[in-house]
Amino acid sequence: MGHTHALSGALVWLAAVPLLGRTDLMHQYAFHLDTKQLAAGTVVSAGAALLPDIDHHNGRIANTLGPPSQHFCKWVGKISGGHRHGTHSILFAVAMGWGVDWLATHQRYAWWAVLFIIVGFGLRGIGLDFEGKEPQSALADCALAAIAVWWMHDLDMSFVGWAITVGCLAHIIGDCLTPQGCPVLWPIPWRLAIPVVPRTNGKVEHMVIVPLLILGTVILAVRSALGTTATHWLDKG
Repeated sequence: MGHTHALSGALVWLAAVPLLGRTDLMHQYAFHLDTKQLAAGTVVSAGAALLPDIDHHNGRIANTLGPPSQHFCKWVGKISGGHRHGTHSILFAVAMGWGVDWLATHQRYAWWAVLFIIVGFGLRGIGLDFEGKEPQSALADCALAAIAVWWMHDLDMSFVGWAITVGCLAHIIGDCLTPQGCPVLWPIPWRLAIPVVPRTNGKVEHMVIVPLLILGTVILAVRSALGTTATHWLDKG
C-alpha cells in the first residue's frame, strides 16, 4: 500500500546515506549531508517510493488529481506493459533519478515543480491523509508541500537524484516480497518474487511490516541526526 511504500522509501534512504557518503565506494560522487538535507532527502525518497505505481490507474498517485491523473496513469500503464511491469524495474529507478538531475541542470522551474509533486506524495504517504475527506487532504498536502519546497530552496539539493532512485528501489524491493514479484531487469520478463508478504493490504503488512518500518525509520533518523550533529560540532571544534 502507498503508506507502506512511503515508509520503506524513508527507511531505505536513511540506511543508504552512510554508504553514499563513503569515498571508497562512491569516489567523487560521495556526499555528506547535514540534518536539514537529511530530512529533505527522507521526504523526497518517501515520495519517490510511490512513483513506480504511476502505472496503476487506481493507485494513490492516480487518485491525487482525480480524472486527469487517473487517465495519465492509465496511459503509463499501457505504455509500460501494465501494472508491475516497466515502472517496477531497476531501469525505471535509475532513469527517474537521472531525469530529475537533468531537469535540475536544464529546466530549473520544471525541476522545482517535479520536486513539489514528489514531496507532496511523500507527505501524504507518511500520514497526511484525512480519511474520507479528499479535498481537505489534497489542499493540506499541497500547502505543506509548498512550504517544504520553499524551505528546501536554500539547501544544496544535488543529492536529490539519488534520493529518488533509492525511493523507487525501495518500492520495487517491497513489491518483490509479494507473490506477484517484479521484473527487476525489465525489459527482460523474468520476475523476482520472494513471497514473504502473502497479500497486499493484509494482516502481515499491517501488523508486521508497517510497525517494523516505523521502528526502523525512527531508529535510523535518530542515529543519523545524532551523527550529523556530532560531526558539525567536531568540525566547529
